[in-house]
Amino acid sequence: MEYRQLGHSGLKVSEISLGSWLTYGGSVADETAKQCIRRAYELGINFFDTANAYRRGEAERVMGDVLADFPRTDLVIATKVFFPMGEGPNDHGLSRKHIMEQCHASLRRLKADYIDLYQCHRFDPHTPLEETLRALDDLVNQGKVLYLGTSEWTAAQIAEARGLQRQMGWNPIASNQPQYSMLVRTIEREIVPLSEREGIGQVIWSPLAQGVLTGKYRPGQAPPAGSRATDEASSTFMESLMPDEVLEAVQRLRPIAEELGLSMAQLALAWTLRLPNISSAIIGASRPEQVDDNAAAAGVRLNSDVLERIETALQGVVRED
Repeated sequence: MEYRQLGHSGLKVSEISLGSWLTYGGSVADETAKQCIRRAYELGINFFDTANAYRRGEAERVMGDVLADFPRTDLVIATKVFFPMGEGPNDHGLSRKHIMEQCHASLRRLKADYIDLYQCHRFDPHTPLEETLRALDDLVNQGKVLYLGTSEWTAAQIAEARGLQRQMGWNPIASNQPQYSMLVRTIEREIVPLSEREGIGQVIWSPLAQGVLTGKYRPGQAPPAGSRATDEASSTFMESLMPDEVLEAVQRLRPIAEELGLSMAQLALAWTLRLPNISSAIIGASRPEQVDDNAAAAGVRLNSDVLERIETALQGVVRED
């Protein structure tokens, strides 16, 4: 496994990390999920990402049950706050009340004394930004959180937050978690340049485009049984990635991967890691073998000729806005 610094912080995270969205605590049996987590740790993955809202805490619980068996100093545990965790008026968002209550609830489920990376799962337009950032700063000062992050914030929102943190002397944002892959490149225009200036590292989700970049979905064919595209909870996130022209373009990547001795998943992950601003690519795994395959992408570097061939193969299907 190879490791990178999280932005300009001193924290080092594995290039490949394991996430739990749409998998653990729900669609993947607990024992299988635990096997995946154990295998990730064995392979040198130290960064484990989850969120309180994933299955209303069940994903955190599953991860916490396994990670509690490993030395805490070996782990970088990341979770998030924002989405509803109840039906009450204060059970969502980034108010001080919700942040504090959910941080403590996440700590209990994760069986941890502190959270390495606490991320705002979305921006909250209904709470003053100063209130949110002050609450997060207090958590850091209390030792319950070590580093702060955002997820799916715009460049303008991140810039405003960093300006306020500098003005008030508060602990800075160290990371941002956006969607990013060969097919979805929205962050390249504004987020990455801003983050490079501000010392913020990207920990990207869906680097395999919900599995589309593994090549298992074929144009004109029904999705394989048991795949994410056949799961009702997951399929809604995949509609824009499943047109035949996209699937045809992805199949044009197959000979490139084969020539390099890589799986298509490894090629896709290595492509995302070509950017220095990407600190880690978060994978989702429903079987330990997937963890093995994905983890092998760490340290793979693609030369300019390969990158040009990838651009040619995907011409016309890349989303950049």
